[in-house]
Amino acid sequence: MKAEYSRYLLQFKRPSGTSRGVLHEKETFILEVSENGKKGIGECAVFRGLSFDDKPDYEEKLQWLCENINQDSDVLKEKLKEFPSIWFGYEQAVSNLKYGEHLYFPSEFTNGKAPIIINGLIWMGDVHYMEEQIQDKLEKGFHCIKLKIGVDWKSEHEVLQKLRQKFPKEKLELRVDANGGFTKEEAKVVLQQLADLHIHSIEQPIKAGNWNDMAELCAQTPTPIALDEELIGIIDFDKKKELLETIKPQYIILKPALVGGFAGSDEWIALAEQENIGWWITSALESNIGLNAIAQYTFTKNNTMPQGLGTGGLFTNNFETQLELKGEELYFKN
Repeated sequence: MKAEYSRYLLQFKRPSGTSRGVLHEKETFILEVSENGKKGIGECAVFRGLSFDDKPDYEEKLQWLCENINQDSDVLKEKLKEFPSIWFGYEQAVSNLKYGEHLYFPSEFTNGKAPIIINGLIWMGDVHYMEEQIQDKLEKGFHCIKLKIGVDWKSEHEVLQKLRQKFPKEKLELRVDANGGFTKEEAKVVLQQLADLHIHSIEQPIKAGNWNDMAELCAQTPTPIALDEELIGIIDFDKKKELLETIKPQYIILKPALVGGFAGSDEWIALAEQENIGWWITSALESNIGLNAIAQYTFTKNNTMPQGLGTGGLFTNNFETQLELKGEELYFKN
């Protein structure tokens, strides 16, 4: 087997507001493997400023993988454990080499027979921009919407109040993502305000790494808490177990590119289910290559909750896609 990689810059159609500031472009790396005239493609979806493996020697490690691509996968996994997005790209490329076409995890989804329900994501911005996006999602038939909060809580709270007045919880599930935007004391107040509005859950109310504070919040919260950034950089199986047993969150959110690919996600899911912790999967600004693989993987996990998958529509120069959104249902075009 041979391997090579290339760097690719995805350009946003509209600058996108995130907890990492406003993004105009997103860097990613495409890994291609070949053997006996067949090819497999994967995306090493590093997320600068968020990925645990955003390190100066990232490309060196990617080159090392290309040069050592024929080593046993367990050896590679151990060597790449501090570079989860590179391992994620390797998993994809090898799986695609095996199945061909645009396949990574063949299923009823890839046969075009069954969809994945996704939530509608509302990007940060002024109130008018957020309301515009919400209206668009509702018109398209979404029953679950996720809003980014934690920048201007007063305005964000007003948007949520207006939404709830129009749409009761039976009609519209609302999730919020704070990206660690509150202090512990602020979070206590916000959690109660969210509960009053019947919000489904809040992702990462306080900054990652404060296990005791997060555990205290999770034990007392009137609104379910989901861990997101908290999982990034936790590589060791026993450490993952310790985190979940210490914090006891209501949910965890898995971004395969950031938590050790599909193998890492499988570990988190197994541990969460042992502890009766809910979970769902989200993408993290991958190109259509990584997004396609994540969607196929997600379907095989048989989770009926709305998943946090992107649709590839954010970029002007994305790759061709087999994914098609019909309302809130994501389909694979056969």
